Amino acid sequence: MKMSAGVEWALHCCTVLSTATAPVPAHRLAELHGVSRTYLAKHLQALSKAGLIHAVEGRDGGYELSRPAAEVTVYDVVRAVDGPEAAFRCTEIRQQGPLPATGEACKVPCGIAKVMATAERAWRDSLRGVTIGDLAATVDTNLPGTWDSVRHWLGAGTASEPVR
Repeated sequence: MKMSAGVEWALHCCTVLSTATAPVPAHRLAELHGVSRTYLAKHLQALSKAGLIHAVEGRDGGYELSRPAAEVTVYDVVRAVDGPEAAFRCTEIRQQGPLPATGEACKVPCGIAKVMATAERAWRDSLRGVTIGDLAATVDTNLPGTWDSVRHWLGAGTASEPVR
């Protein structure tokens, strides 16, 4: 299954927002991840529209999660960025070609459509089982001190320290 690069960017941003001590401006999120500001802004808008993040106005404004990280699933982010459409779209190829099946015969999904729907449900259920909070916890487990470094970098306002 192929997802847009925006899903990765959005997941990283939500994970950072889950540990930030203050709202984070979009340009800082883009700088932190080394990605295009304009492209990231599009995905931040999608997250905002889905109610996963919200903008805080003012001099110290930026983005923050709209609810606790333990209540935002990976699937919520994927759906916000890439949309709710199924990955597999049955075109009823059985009704095409020189030996087309009748509409009556196609009232029951074929084996291919069934297996793809089952795989899609399993994939979505798997993503629903992991939260942004879970992802944030794995970062510090895999790279201890990362969140301290990120929070320091965000507070410093410059790119003076590398993030591990």
